[in-house]
Amino acid sequence: MIGFIGLGIMGSRMAGNLISEGHRLTVYNRTKEKADDLLDQGALWGETPKETAQQSDILFTMLTNPKAVESVALGEDGFLHHLPKGSIWVDCSTVNPTFSRRMAEEARKHDIRFLDAPVAGSLKPAESGELVFLVGGEAEVLDKVRPYLNVMGKAISHQGDHGSGTSMKLVVNLMLAQSMAVFAEAVNFGESLGLEKKNVLETLIGGPTTGAFLAGKKDKLLTNQYEAEFPLEHIQKDLNLVTGEAYHNGSALPIANLTKEIYGLANQYGLGKEDFSAIYEFLRTPQK
Repeated sequence: MIGFIGLGIMGSRMAGNLISEGHRLTVYNRTKEKADDLLDQGALWGETPKETAQQSDILFTMLTNPKAVESVALGEDGFLHHLPKGSIWVDCSTVNPTFSRRMAEEARKHDIRFLDAPVAGSLKPAESGELVFLVGGEAEVLDKVRPYLNVMGKAISHQGDHGSGTSMKLVVNLMLAQSMAVFAEAVNFGESLGLEKKNVLETLIGGPTTGAFLAGKKDKLLTNQYEAEFPLEHIQKDLNLVTGEAYHNGSALPIANLTKEIYGLANQYGLGKEDFSAIYEFLRTPQK
């Protein structure tokens, strides 16, 4: 039996793909309503992380931040105390590598095998099973969960020991955040010069300076509608993890720190629940 804890934008789609492939799931989420669709598809409900763990040989978590992961793992009714000995915990949450290594050690104390396996991708790849898993941990443990990761994703990249999956995820999300902000600023600059926004977008997208993922943000910028695929408040959280880990390791990241503050201001402006492409909205000249 598979357990799945965390049924937000990503987790609900990932769990849904596992059910569609015929896997039996027990699911848990802090707000039960988010599990309704999965329960309609045949998933079982775990009243607590403890109850979910007791029914699971493999447990996936997909949660917002380290505090949320630690709460369901080690808090009251935490699952680490109740997973069967020798079972596997796969944490797909975006956290920092120091935290992942600590969770790996906590899992070891309970005779639980652990992988940090955050994903590259947002809502649409999660729906279509085209995520990329960035994995840290032992290769033999990865081999045991590989069939399930293949249902939810299109590629698996084993980065190395515990914490290396989350390390690479922070590298990827740093690039995402910075690329989106630079792109938004360039579009705004083009408009300030009298260019049509559509022409600026179409000229930049596909060019040598523009990441491929930005093509998927074109319609959001054209319509000024930012339905969340990757909420802005989440990318801000990830940038805080990046800069915190950089401080811990003595690494200087001046551009990352500036980018973090820009997204932080956008969040304060009220754009946190919107897609992170709404940074364009924050940077628009009339709002300065």
